[in-house]
Amino acid sequence: MLKTTSQILAIICWIFVISLPSFELNAMPKIKITHDRNTQNYARVQVSNETREELLCYVAIDGYKIRFRLQPLNSSKWYKATDTRFNASHFSIWCDYMELYPQYQNKRF
Repeated sequence: MLKTTSQILAIICWIFVISLPSFELNAMPKIKITHDRNTQNYARVQVSNETREELLCYVAIDGYKIRFRLQPLNSSKWYKATDTRFNASHFSIWCDYMELYPQYQNKRF
């Protein structure tokens, strides 16, 4: 009796697992962020795309957001702060796959 009950329970669990919807996980793209200071002592940042996909990115500092496209296996230009008091912690950087944002695919930045 115990063996039959455990077999029925195992079958019910198996059916439950099979019937679960499959979830596709999309990880954030792999980027490399480089912080530096230029010759005038302004903080600056550069973003490097380490994927084989085009990315949609932005760099923000002090509420000012700059959007740009980042080509596969390429680096952005240097984006600098507007004041020497800013440092690396004041920058906000975000990138995601361009294919997920059709509203930006035909726009120029």
